[in-house]
Amino acid sequence: MSKVAFILHPADNVATLLGGAAAPDEPLALRGIAAGTLAPAEAVPDGHKFALAAIPAGAPILKYGVVVGRATAPIAIGAHVHIHNMDSLRGRGDLAAGAALA
Repeated sequence: MSKVAFILHPADNVATLLGGAAAPDEPLALRGIAAGTLAPAEAVPDGHKFALAAIPAGAPILKYGVVVGRATAPIAIGAHVHIHNMDSLRGRGDLAAGAALA
């Protein structure tokens, strides 16, 4: 399988890399709801996310069209999105089901 970036929903602000780690500026084939190519701005491990647009600190991280986390720092377009710059909201027991982000 070649390296691809999946965009799963029109509202998503991240893509997911599959098929192996990507180097900075390495063109990746887009799959899902998009076509063409896209390159991350920094190294991204296989299975991880990178930003499709600039994401301000405190803004929601959208994947599958739903909020999966919140940016803990500003995230540049093409940057690796993971625990170093986001808090996951999935599986957290301190949030009520369907609760809005503050």
